[in-house]
Amino acid sequence: MNGPETAPAVAGALSLWPTPLGVHRWSRADEVNPLLARVLGSLRALASPQAAGFFASDDDLLERIRLPEWQDFLRFVVDSLHATVAQANRDAWPQPMPDLQVHLRGMWFQAANHGASHDVHTHGNCSWSGVYCVQVDDEQRRVADALLGERNGVTRFYGPYFPQLGGAHADLGNAYLQSAHLDIAPRPGQLIVFPSWLAHQAMAYRGERDRIIVSFNASVHAAQGGDRLRGHAAA
Repeated sequence: MNGPETAPAVAGALSLWPTPLGVHRWSRADEVNPLLARVLGSLRALASPQAAGFFASDDDLLERIRLPEWQDFLRFVVDSLHATVAQANRDAWPQPMPDLQVHLRGMWFQAANHGASHDVHTHGNCSWSGVYCVQVDDEQRRVADALLGERNGVTRFYGPYFPQLGGAHADLGNAYLQSAHLDIAPRPGQLIVFPSWLAHQAMAYRGERDRIIVSFNASVHAAQGGDRLRGHAAA
């Protein structure tokens, strides 16, 4: 369809531009995560030293790791992406739902401890991103940190309302703006799938065990034909 979108003819307020986010759990996590932690630790040992408390690999894990368990993990990632993307686009795609090709564009890991964090950022050159938790302190120990508490090692997502709070005005009329971020606690085996444009950060972490996560970028395409559903507006 060409031209601008038109609002539905309904009375009252419209709830527009939702932010989709998927949370998935890998059934093999308890079995395979210790192996992944050892493999990633070996890759870290072979790399050049980085700042104390933090390590980030190159985004080449797809090419470097060759294990049957790793292939099962990648299938879980692709299936989870497919499910989240299908749910997010259920009202935008033509029916029946098109066949999809999910392309992982890069995958890397990070290890953090001793108060290390990763500042606010977004991801480019992709439509979806994700973060999978391989290892972290158990929940009771993690939140018991005297300084960081429940924020210890969480992933914080900043919704599209967040920039609107710069004026610092708050009243009952804009209460819907005032919950502008979401913290998701790190849990081994948990995968978070989110739009690449969504600003996020890894909050500071301290623990007995390193917080190890695997991150990735992905694009999703139609198996046949083009990806654009609408033409450019005439004005």
